[in-house]
Amino acid sequence: MSTVKTFRIVIDGDEYFVEVEEVKSESAVSMPRPVKAIPTAAPVVSAPKATPPPVAASGGDIVKAPLQGTILSVDVAPGDKVKAGDILVVIEAMKMENEIVAPHDGEIAKVHTSKGVVVSSGDLLVTFK
Repeated sequence: MSTVKTFRIVIDGDEYFVEVEEVKSESAVSMPRPVKAIPTAAPVVSAPKATPPPVAASGGDIVKAPLQGTILSVDVAPGDKVKAGDILVVIEAMKMENEIVAPHDGEIAKVHTSKGVVVSSGDLLVTFK
């Protein structure tokens, strides 16, 4: 004599029903039942994220952090002459590198941050002469 039990199994979000037959006598012979294949959806592949464009600095004679993050590099020093679009500072935020660029041509008067510092949005980064 045998007993058939049905079990529900979930693997990686896919649901399967499995029938298990318990055989109480060694002389019992059972025939395997056909198993229905359950179609699964193909994995969704998204396009790689594009590198964000450089973040424009705040303008004027000061440059403020446009977002919160960690300073990865400071690419200027007091006395450096820069042109509009030159990279001043690189900030990492949510594993993305954001280049903070000069809003205009000029000379750097003071750098207010350094590598490894965590800045908040609005913190002063660089002052122009």
